[in-house]
Amino acid sequence: MTSKDKPILILGIESSCDDTAAAIISNDLILSNEVSGQSIHMAYGGVVPELASRAHQQNIIPVVDLAIKKAGVKVEDISAVAFTRGPGLLGSLLVGTSFAKGFALSRNIPLIEVNHLQGHVLAHFIKEPEIEKKNPSFPFICLLVSGGNSQIIVVRDYLDMDVIGQTIDDAAGEAFDKCAKVMGLPYPGGPLIDKLAKEGNPKAFVFSKPSVPGYDYSFSGLKTSFLYFIRDQMKVNPNFIEENKADICASLQEIIIEVLMTKLVKAAKETGIRTVSVAGGVSANSGLRNALLAMAQIHGWEMHILPFKFTTDNAAMIAITGYYKFLKGEFATQDLAPYSRVTMK
Repeated sequence: MTSKDKPILILGIESSCDDTAAAIISNDLILSNEVSGQSIHMAYGGVVPELASRAHQQNIIPVVDLAIKKAGVKVEDISAVAFTRGPGLLGSLLVGTSFAKGFALSRNIPLIEVNHLQGHVLAHFIKEPEIEKKNPSFPFICLLVSGGNSQIIVVRDYLDMDVIGQTIDDAAGEAFDKCAKVMGLPYPGGPLIDKLAKEGNPKAFVFSKPSVPGYDYSFSGLKTSFLYFIRDQMKVNPNFIEENKADICASLQEIIIEVLMTKLVKAAKETGIRTVSVAGGVSANSGLRNALLAMAQIHGWEMHILPFKFTTDNAAMIAITGYYKFLKGEFATQDLAPYSRVTMK
């Protein structure tokens, strides 16, 4: 095999929040995808930035080492290192950025910066060994819903994306987690709400539905409405939450999904794009998945839903984005710094 025939091996590094992740991709085929979580945050009801960055420092080398070993590749064969530059927690991002810089410098290989949100979208193009799947065709619309972001994105090519709608305050994932905290549910609350909602009546309670023009989202009003509702009900019946937990969760989930779907349907109709995808941690929600499949049937969409392992933060999505940037020669310099908040251009 000549050097020209060798596959492009990308080491991906993800450290935007509380998961330390590393992955190896050969061209667009995933060879390994390792994630080390941080259970310490459960005691605080949310991610503590300082504790997260310290845990990343402890986890980064073991996770990268494991990813390389599981991929069955040699360090000297890695073509480039891709890392999450932002958005995210600055302290956490600094750990991943610093490691990636050092790795690239020591191996004299290219450094590739990746927008975390772009990575979520391009997770749809990850190939897995012995698994056949159809990738979204361009152009397509992606509903990106996670703990920190809710966006509607028109994807024209691998690296050509336009955000046409986004949250103006809280994201859908934040609404789930913060409302779960109001109910006294442990962190992270989103998956627990999804589990309890399956046993409840989604029409049991009504919460304030935000009204925002265009394709943008807002969930802060819903969160406030939920808080006041719980407060008022608890005054009448101190056992209200415990006695109605499943119905509360089902009703909350129903309204969040309705808000997400209304804007998505509007975007698909007005752009004329019939290929639709979903990405981000909240896309693991069973209610949202069912709603998307139902809408796909009604509107004739070609629907693309990620496997659960690629919905939450992972390094495979960073590596695949790095692969497409490698093909275009889009490399980073050693003097760049991570950023905490930004949207895709």
